[in-house]
Amino acid sequence: MRRKITAFDTVLVIIMAIIAVVTIYPFLNVLAISLNDATDTVKGGIYIWPREFTLQNYKEIFEGSSKLPQGLLISVLRTVIGTFTGVLASAMVAYTLSRREFVFNKFVTILFVLTMYIGGGLIPEYMVVRGLGLVNNFAVYILPGLISAFNVIVIRSFIDGLPEALNESAMIDGANDFIVFTKIILPLCLPVIATVALFIAVGQWNSWFDTYLYARSNDGLTTLQYELMKVMGNATGTAKVDPNNPIVQAASVNPESIKMAITMVATLPILLVYPFVQKYFVTGMTLGAVKS
Repeated sequence: MRRKITAFDTVLVIIMAIIAVVTIYPFLNVLAISLNDATDTVKGGIYIWPREFTLQNYKEIFEGSSKLPQGLLISVLRTVIGTFTGVLASAMVAYTLSRREFVFNKFVTILFVLTMYIGGGLIPEYMVVRGLGLVNNFAVYILPGLISAFNVIVIRSFIDGLPEALNESAMIDGANDFIVFTKIILPLCLPVIATVALFIAVGQWNSWFDTYLYARSNDGLTTLQYELMKVMGNATGTAKVDPNNPIVQAASVNPESIKMAITMVATLPILLVYPFVQKYFVTGMTLGAVKS
């Protein structure tokens, strides 16, 4: 039987449509400006479609730095490795803290929570990183942020919601904690793991300040975001002192065109990955796992 469409359904559809438009419009606007001629963009009036289509803004970006390919490679490597190790380490800690038999459960949990509100500051952090020999080392992208207290709490909360009977039945069958974690807990935690993985991946992909602090003297460790930041700085700075510079031809008229193009270059890879992860946000895997 077909359900009759009510006034509430109509209002709900209108509200959701408005929300969708408000959400999508900024992205379309950035894309349109990045594909529009910089000289024409300064006139304004660009909304969701470029008035004078051009790829010159993107050309200026890739011509502005010869290290973009190297930066892209390092960014991909740090994102993949950092996400995998970060999710695995956070999940292991979360599983340990979720076990009632762990004696120091509350104490360690409090320590983790405190790190979310209390920090040592930038200088102590730099001294620790330098003392560990991580300066100009690829590991500086992975180890300092390996475990996040927030991610641990999120995963632990999900694990606490799983039926305890799953662990008990596995233990009775002779499984140890490692088998329970890898064969039962991890598969059931795919939704929260996908969510945390996206958090970590976005953070790793967008990070550039750690490159500036710890690896700017090593060109082999430069990242895409750091190179894009330098291109933006050069485009804005040279516009005032060198009008004959190729980048200035666009940037001196309207630096926003370069900014929008850089935004698209930095954002597009994450947007391409998101649809493959999004399904796990609303999918549970424990339904029917245990029947009492």
